[in-house]
Amino acid sequence: MGTAVTSHSDAFIAAQQSASVAATDDGQIGLKEQPWQQNLNEIMQCPDCREFPPNLIEEFSSGDMVCASCGLVLGDRIIDTRSEWRTFANDDQNNDDPSRVGDSVNPLLNGSQLETNIAFEGKDARELQRLQSKAAKKNDKDGKQSNTALLAAYREISNFCDAMNISKTTQDAAKHIFKMTDDAKYFKGKSSEVIIAGCIFIACRQSNAPRTFREIFALTKVPKKEIGRTFKMLEKFLQDDKNKTFVRPINNDGMPPTLSATNATELCARYCSGLRFNNNHLMARISSELCEKSSSVKDLAGRSPLSVAAACIYMISHLMGEGKSSKQIAAVAGVSDGTIKTAYRFLYQARESLIEQDWLSKGGRLERLPTN
Repeated sequence: MGTAVTSHSDAFIAAQQSASVAATDDGQIGLKEQPWQQNLNEIMQCPDCREFPPNLIEEFSSGDMVCASCGLVLGDRIIDTRSEWRTFANDDQNNDDPSRVGDSVNPLLNGSQLETNIAFEGKDARELQRLQSKAAKKNDKDGKQSNTALLAAYREISNFCDAMNISKTTQDAAKHIFKMTDDAKYFKGKSSEVIIAGCIFIACRQSNAPRTFREIFALTKVPKKEIGRTFKMLEKFLQDDKNKTFVRPINNDGMPPTLSATNATELCARYCSGLRFNNNHLMARISSELCEKSSSVKDLAGRSPLSVAAACIYMISHLMGEGKSSKQIAAVAGVSDGTIKTAYRFLYQARESLIEQDWLSKGGRLERLPTN
């Protein structure tokens, strides 16, 4: 059996040498002591071929590391990390599960979920298997009962979110929030449908993909007032320090995301996508910028972000030459066309201060704007 040769990349050696050389106080160049660190740039090579990159094969049947070019054995006792069984098309006819360690641990379920099936042989096999099953049921009875309710809730969340094309990340966030409230027993006696609606609403907001109460109502058939009450309770639960045992991070920052109110800017991109503009990205960006500037219009203060976003899109669509009617925008935004026109009048009156020169340079024309 040959001995494998390990080599370092030239770039790594040069970097090490340059890092170890430093100028002393008197101008002379000396060696600077570097702290020890493990070298992770080692490459195994065949001592005969010395090919780069090395053409090595792991033969798990014999446990050897072999050079595929010359056949030299470079290592032995290679550990096979693959599964210990092979699956064929007709393997499931007897309903035999080759896995003896169960499924992977799911943090959204209760209990340790550590299960092991033992193969019994001999005359006492049936009795031993019965005793093992009895012990497992006794230990996991409470966990499995609660997991049944959780799994049913998770299925509903997935079905609702799939119907609205909500991302998998947002679905997981909604399930995570439901699990936290279930652990804390926060909604005792409340219908699971109401809790699910609130979890989906707040998960969408935390994922920067907000949905309105009207959209959640159309999806779940839970009354808007009930969704609002549940949202307020969830908001209080997530922000209360007493519940920090149950509230775990659901984003990369290590803290639950802020639950700020939905604003018109967040809705523009989704509404523009539903209207299918020719240059959807440009229309969404300019509409969002107009929504931000519309906060200076006092007459729009206190109006629904849905109507403000719809009015901004109505204005920008005509400004950029892709005019959409108020009825078309109303169908996407879920507000009446009269509401859109009322909000648009306030925008039109302040058009001189709202319209930016950059928008006009991209093809916008003020004369295209309707007067009412």
